Amino acid sequence: MKKEGLWTKDFISISVVNFGLMLSMYLLLVTMAPYAIEKYSVSVSTAGLVASIFIIGALMSRLFAGRQIESVGNKKMLMIGIAIYILMTFFYFIPTNVFALMAIRFLQGIGVGMATTATGTIVGKIIPPHKYGEGIGYFSLSAVLAAAIGPLIGVALIEHINYTSIFVFSLVVGIVSLIISILVDSPAKELMSSNKRFTFSSFIEPKALPISISIFVIALGYSSILSFITAYTAEIDLVEAGSFYFLVYALAIMISRPFTGKLVDLKGGNSVAYPGLILFAIGMFLISQAHTSFVFLIASAFIGLGYGNFQSCTQSLAIKVTPRERIGLATSTYLVFLELGIGFGPFILGCLVPLIGYRGMYLSLAGLIMMGIPIYYLLHGRKDKEVLFSKMT
Repeated sequence: MKKEGLWTKDFISISVVNFGLMLSMYLLLVTMAPYAIEKYSVSVSTAGLVASIFIIGALMSRLFAGRQIESVGNKKMLMIGIAIYILMTFFYFIPTNVFALMAIRFLQGIGVGMATTATGTIVGKIIPPHKYGEGIGYFSLSAVLAAAIGPLIGVALIEHINYTSIFVFSLVVGIVSLIISILVDSPAKELMSSNKRFTFSSFIEPKALPISISIFVIALGYSSILSFITAYTAEIDLVEAGSFYFLVYALAIMISRPFTGKLVDLKGGNSVAYPGLILFAIGMFLISQAHTSFVFLIASAFIGLGYGNFQSCTQSLAIKVTPRERIGLATSTYLVFLELGIGFGPFILGCLVPLIGYRGMYLSLAGLIMMGIPIYYLLHGRKDKEVLFSKMT
């Protein structure tokens, strides 16, 4: 029996499209708050809402995109999502007010939520089943690299040109992504059983729910990095090291991903998930104790090896445990819980910082991540071998 390859035209194209969308998302996330403050003289909390309301839009659209993607079509939803993103980017050039800016961000989030649900679904269908771990591992690198490069580009454009250049850059990225998406061959529709009632399983894939709950808990911990690492490095006088965090994080993932993806396919998710959680916890402990740049950057590498590989491993597992015709719903379920953890984490953890400080927060999160081990075991780990053998037969 001939085994299909991984590095096809469609796999590369959809990975590039996902990279472009995520690059613009992260670029705008880190620049919209200062833009709102400078342009509209709003408070810091309002500026934070301008930045984060994008995520709310993405979350809402994922719930409906996962349900409708098979009836609408993967490629059609991808192009509609990118088109909404491009249209909303045009509105950044029009002088408005902060409430209109929030509306633009919200609608743009809806577009990106639709588009990235489609990219995750398409890639889940074009990857051969025996290469899910490896394929999702490489595909998720597009988001990892975007998270590392996007903020750097955003800050550089602000410092050396102006905010308008950010909108121009995002518009160009959106147009290029739309052109590339046209070249992608759409996987055939695989309609779910026709059930017009609005039930729980209409919006959430039950088989992907356990692994999605696992990533929600772990993403809560990682949200502390995205939201507080800049303030923390300023407090401990390691600002220069902090500027290299995402670069070291991305390099650690890039170096390990060729091995960990294949390991998931050959040995099952447990072979990556358990070491990943332990490495992530070690990284958070080191972050909490860092007094030198060396220790801080070593911690960054541990977090990349830990959280970065756990995240791609669990995304591949969400697809593995789900019937093929419900991959779109499984993808949206997984991404909703991932983004809920990243989105709500800062609100919860922000209450801890005044009480125990940044060091105390990161130390406590090392404990939370270790608690993630039994949570993962109960929700998925104890039956991981069944999933592995079922996909191999």
